[in-house]
Amino acid sequence: MKLFSKEQIYKGDKITEKKQNISSTDLMERAGIQIFNWLHKRMQGAQVPIHVFCGIGNNGGDGLVVSRHLITHGYNVNTYVVNCSDKRSKDFLVNYDRIKNVTKQWPTLLSCKEEFPVIGHDDIIVDAIFGIGLNRPADDWVKALFQYFRASKAFTLSVDVPSGLYTNKVPEDEDAVVWSSFTLSFQSPKLVFFLPETAKFAVQWDVLDIGIDRDYLFATETDAELIGKFEVLPLYKPRDKFSHKGHFGHSLIIGGSYGKIGAVTLASRAALSVGAGLISAYVPKCGYTILQSSFPEAMVLTDVDKNIITDIDVNIDPTVIGIGVGIGTDNLTITAFETFLKQNKLPLVIDADGINILARKKSLLELLPENTVLTPHPKELERLVGTWN
Repeated sequence: MKLFSKEQIYKGDKITEKKQNISSTDLMERAGIQIFNWLHKRMQGAQVPIHVFCGIGNNGGDGLVVSRHLITHGYNVNTYVVNCSDKRSKDFLVNYDRIKNVTKQWPTLLSCKEEFPVIGHDDIIVDAIFGIGLNRPADDWVKALFQYFRASKAFTLSVDVPSGLYTNKVPEDEDAVVWSSFTLSFQSPKLVFFLPETAKFAVQWDVLDIGIDRDYLFATETDAELIGKFEVLPLYKPRDKFSHKGHFGHSLIIGGSYGKIGAVTLASRAALSVGAGLISAYVPKCGYTILQSSFPEAMVLTDVDKNIITDIDVNIDPTVIGIGVGIGTDNLTITAFETFLKQNKLPLVIDADGINILARKKSLLELLPENTVLTPHPKELERLVGTWN
């Protein structure tokens, strides 16, 4: 599933409006109805108090649409406008008038802490205050409102993205973000749902299809994708009942050093689990007995050295090679790693100390063959490319 940037989402909205001959207000109505349908399907008319908090931009406009449809279907709804600016978006104002036409009164305007409503822990909060367009921290009283949501322990449903959560950076103040119980994201999830610093704000989420132009979605390339079951299933190939291990490739795992042979054992076992027909492991001599005892499915080749890898000399013809797990960063190992890269033409998966060696000697990056995959954890990536915001 593609994870679109804020700019790509805005562009998709504009293209959809043009190609489908609809207004931005029509698209907002479509999005709000989808949120309402999600709630209505689960609540079935239950008279739980619902508090809809709307900002004054397009996310707030979505919230007003949701509130209007909840009201017309007989739900117990309280609608609030979080008055955090003098500016209002055009589509917000359209839906502000529409809800007034239904309820015959304006939504409650909130401008300070003293105006916060009473919220019970069994109530429902709909968070439609800030969307993906947010580019500055919330005001102090709005931040206090977010903290009030959390303290209430009420179920909090966020529209598109938890309010206060940027799409392209980590917020400096966690209290300035809504900790959502559930987030309904339009058309695709947001990258920040999956980053370690920000995933906690949107632990549970779902995607609502609001009919963004399919051609645009298909043709647009994104910097990130979410790989799930539906992306993986097309790659699955049933195995012929007369096939054997020789039909499914030969994986070679190169790594290990004294005290770190377990890393090679785990990597070898994983390679077999994901489908490799044959598994070989190249380790220092100290790893021979360990591997043969703990994972007899692997064929084991050993270095001339007892404790570290000093010369990667294999007399087999693998399909793919994984290198680096537990290999260490001894100078002799680094030299052996460089010599190996100069000679190897096969696809590589490089992990752990293999990445640390690349970070120490970045000229080795030029030796990596096509289709090489690096699998760093954040600290290894930082050593390789430096820090980032």
